[in-house]
Amino acid sequence: MKFSVLDLAPIPDGSEAAQAIRNTVDLAKSAEDWGYHRYWMAEHHNMPGIASAATSVLIGHVAGHTQKMRIGAGGIMLPNHAPLAIAEQFGTLAAIHGNRIDLGLGRAPGGDGAVYHALRRGGDDFPGDVAELMGYLGDPRPDASVRAIPGEGSRVPIWILGSSLYGAQLAAHFGLPYAFASHFAPDALEEALYLYRRDFKPATPEGKPYFMLAANVFAADTDAKGAYLRTSMQQAFARMRTGKRGKLPRPVEDIDKEIGTPVRRAVDQMLRVSAVGSAETVKRQLAEMIQAYRPDEIILTGQIHDHAARLRSFEIAAGVMADLAGDQDAQLVGAASR
Repeated sequence: MKFSVLDLAPIPDGSEAAQAIRNTVDLAKSAEDWGYHRYWMAEHHNMPGIASAATSVLIGHVAGHTQKMRIGAGGIMLPNHAPLAIAEQFGTLAAIHGNRIDLGLGRAPGGDGAVYHALRRGGDDFPGDVAELMGYLGDPRPDASVRAIPGEGSRVPIWILGSSLYGAQLAAHFGLPYAFASHFAPDALEEALYLYRRDFKPATPEGKPYFMLAANVFAADTDAKGAYLRTSMQQAFARMRTGKRGKLPRPVEDIDKEIGTPVRRAVDQMLRVSAVGSAETVKRQLAEMIQAYRPDEIILTGQIHDHAARLRSFEIAAGVMADLAGDQDAQLVGAASR
């Protein structure tokens, strides 16, 4: 099974965006060495703790510091942009970096109403915009009145991202791969996955459903250390619930004392698709997710305050995923020999 990274370029308390971007490049280079398949970044606006707002710019920067790993958007919030502009941006990325650029598309604005207004966008025809974008990146159309150059003929792979049934239905309709935001909004995961696989319409004769599961990972040398690292993300989500967004908080020893038990329980429900703890514990938890949802790929994320600890978490997770792949191969060999 392929495993990948979703990075929001977190800006920790005590740091700045420039350092967050340097950390992202460092993590990407390490992730490539550890065997990660993709490295995706997500568009968010007006958030003091996230440095990935200009997502296509950051994708190009990371792609320039890596060699073979796929680099892309997880995702671009298409309602914020003209489809032609995105086609040109990602066509340019593909022209520079070759066939290792991905384009994941989301429907959410990536910010609040003030952000949507500031971006000067009006209307919401997400299916129409997706179809228009696919046309720009598909076969060249010399007679078209508008062409994406660079872009046309690049066939940059397009994904649909979502956290509801809408995205699953749209991905199935277009015959596109689908990534579910289960790392922060898992409530509709089971039904969305069922609908996507049931209603999938292949766009090509060989087309078939391809599902990516998103999961948080907070891996460390001990279960206690993993739980401690997770408290930064728990605090960040608690602050978002109360409209008090800020930089990624430092971890705390007693999360209930910091945000209150009722809020912590609500946040944990949102973040329940998570693997937290030592390598052994993380392996068991990820194995349970894979068994339950049978993803074609798993993308791992984790908002961790200390950069060295974040590197170590993804390094442990890579080892765990390699072990799980080895276990699956052994099972297949055993089944074939019976």
